[in-house]
Amino acid sequence: MTQSDRTQLIQRGLRFAVTGLFVTALHALVAVLLINFINAQPPLANGAAFVVATVVSYVINTTWSFSARLHGKTLRRFLLVSAGGFLLAMLVAWAAQMAGLNYLLGIVAVALTIPAFTFVLHNFWTYR
Repeated sequence: MTQSDRTQLIQRGLRFAVTGLFVTALHALVAVLLINFINAQPPLANGAAFVVATVVSYVINTTWSFSARLHGKTLRRFLLVSAGGFLLAMLVAWAAQMAGLNYLLGIVAVALTIPAFTFVLHNFWTYR
């Protein structure tokens, strides 16, 4: 890997992290607004917020983090990686629970595992 490749990888990673923080805040904001102003039940509000955050995440990550074009192929791959991340998050949380760990440690494990997992897959598969 050349110095240029390393620099580009670091730049993508930083942009991916910034985008992740932004869409997490967006998810929370949409859920709170739906619960407080539309009187939506929390599961429905979070489901709608997840969809909004995923669409925004795809657009920003595609155009900014990975400097790619919006395209059906990358959308399909992005959604598959997102689904895989969801399943892995459930598995990590379950494993933490089965190990008898405090639920907060499970959350930390998910927060450390899923972004790395999705970044690697997006970098080497979704946007290749």
